[in-house]
This record gives sequence, C-alpha cells and structure tokens, in this order.
Amino acid sequence: MSETLIIILALLTGVLLGTIFFGGLWWTIQRGVSSKSPAVLFSASLALRIIIAIAGFYFVSHGDWRRLLTCLLGFLLARIFVTRLTVAQLRNIRIEQAARITEAGGL
Repeated sequence: MSETLIIILALLTGVLLGTIFFGGLWWTIQRGVSSKSPAVLFSASLALRIIIAIAGFYFVSHGDWRRLLTCLLGFLLARIFVTRLTVAQLRNIRIEQAARITEAGGL
C-alpha cells in the first residue's frame, strides 16, 4: 500500500474515532440528565470512549509518528464537526422551546 493511502486512511480513522468519542459524549450528556444513576453512566461512557480512542490510535499508528499525528488531526476535525452539529441542534431546541412559551402566552 502506498504511503499516501495509508496517511489518508489514518486521517479517516481519526475522524471515525473522534466521531465515536465526541458523539458518544453528546449521547451520554443527553441520557445522563434524566438517568437514575448519572455517575455510573458518565463513568462507564468515559472509560469506554477512552479505551476505544486509545486502542484506535495504537492500531493506526503502528509505531509511526506520522500516522499517529494524522489520526490525531482527524480526531480533532471530528471534534469540530460534532461540536458544530450539537450547537446547531441546541439552537433548534431553544427556538422550539421559545415558540412553545410564546404560544402559551408566557412571554
């Protein structure tokens, strides 16, 4: 396999790992707010997300710092993407809540 293809695959794997990590964090926050035992949920989620991320970085890098750095770049790109997606989702939720309050005559 050519080095360029390996680097591209490392970047894509980093994006996947970041999406799993930060998407899992978003999922945990949404579920943890109404959970009966949020401490257990948050702890288990953190442990699972860290294990997946570290194992992914380990297998992608194969001891090559360039692969590791490229995978980390993909991970950070996924963080930006997931953050923008969740902020947009929060804006939509707030707009819907404001509309419901206005319809009910609350404001």
